[in-house]
Amino acid sequence: MSVERDEGLDALLGLDGETFFVDANGHYRVKFVVKRVKADERNPHGLNYSPCMISRASALSDSIMPIQSPTQGGPAGKKRVVNDHRHRFKTIRPYDYKDAATLLEDFWAQVDSVLKEEGVIS
Repeated sequence: MSVERDEGLDALLGLDGETFFVDANGHYRVKFVVKRVKADERNPHGLNYSPCMISRASALSDSIMPIQSPTQGGPAGKKRVVNDHRHRFKTIRPYDYKDAATLLEDFWAQVDSVLKEEGVIS
């Protein structure tokens, strides 16, 4: 019996801990944190992930755009987020996780969108 490999999941897990500069001047970088966790009702895909794009040039302490899986809690007991979501500055929106390959496609598409919006690429 052969087990099919999920190449998208392998690629996503392989990015854990990686950081890449995404512009020629080194002002924007992406960082990946991806871990397998026990699948449960809140986290049926069994992943804790946080790919994000960060701008060195901005004075923001927030990342420009992470897409995240559920979190266990926050600093100083802040409210727990119990669904997949994405951030853009202070705005949090739901993210509909389908699979790892789609997550990567969506993330890189949003990176391109932000770089275009910032005038970094055309």
